[in-house]
Amino acid sequence: MSDSFPTLATTVTGTGPGLLLAHGATGSIEGNFAPVLRTLAAARTVVAPDYPGSGQTPVAHAPLDLDELTDSVVDSAVRRGVGRFAVLGFSLGTLVAVRAAVRHPERVTALVLTAGFARPDDHLLGLLPDWRAEVPAALHPHIDLIPSLDTTGDLAEVAVPTLVVATTADSMVPHAHSRALAAGIRGARYTEIDSDHVVMVERPEEWLTPVLGFLDSLSPADEREGAGE
Repeated sequence: MSDSFPTLATTVTGTGPGLLLAHGATGSIEGNFAPVLRTLAAARTVVAPDYPGSGQTPVAHAPLDLDELTDSVVDSAVRRGVGRFAVLGFSLGTLVAVRAAVRHPERVTALVLTAGFARPDDHLLGLLPDWRAEVPAALHPHIDLIPSLDTTGDLAEVAVPTLVVATTADSMVPHAHSRALAAGIRGARYTEIDSDHVVMVERPEEWLTPVLGFLDSLSPADEREGAGE
C-alpha cells in the first residue's frame, strides 16, 4: 500500500472457511452488514474491513484507486491469518470482489455479488452530486471513485463459483446490472430479491437463504482455509 492509503480497521469473527466482506460506497461493515454478521459468522471466519473514511479507518490522503482498495481489502484477511476466502461484495464491493478474484486468484475461492454493477450507468452517475452533498467529507473519495470504475473486462477472467443476487426494486443500481454480471461470469448462479439497494438490512432473512445455500454448496477443496503468509 502507498503511504497515503491507511491500514483498514478490520474485525474478525467466527470460525471455519474464510469469508471476506466488501461493503458499499459511503457505507461500512456495520451499516451494510450488521443484521447478517452473526449468522454469516456461525460457520465461517468473517473478515470485515472498513474502507478509508468508514468505521474506524482513517481517511486516505489521495484519491481512491480500485486496485489499491482491492489489494488492501485482501491484505486485511491475509494479515490476520486467513489466506483463502470467498469474497462477499455489496454494490461498490462487487467491483472489489471481482477485481480480487482476478488479481488474487490464489486466494479467492468464490464470489457473492449483491446489488452490483461492472461500471456505472447514467442513472447512478446522475445521483452522485446530491449523494456527495449528503455525506461527510471523509466519504467523498468513495463517491469520487465511482465514475472511473469499470470491471467489464474482468468478468470473463473470473474462474471461481459465483452467486449474483439482484435487487429488483433497487432505486440506485438497476438490477439489469446484476443480470449483466451473471451473464459475464462463466457459470454464475443468479437469484432475485424484491428489495431496494441495501437488501441485507431491508430483507436480511430473504438474502441469507440463497447466500448461505451457495456458500454451503462450495466444495471443501475449494474452501480450504489458508494460514496466511
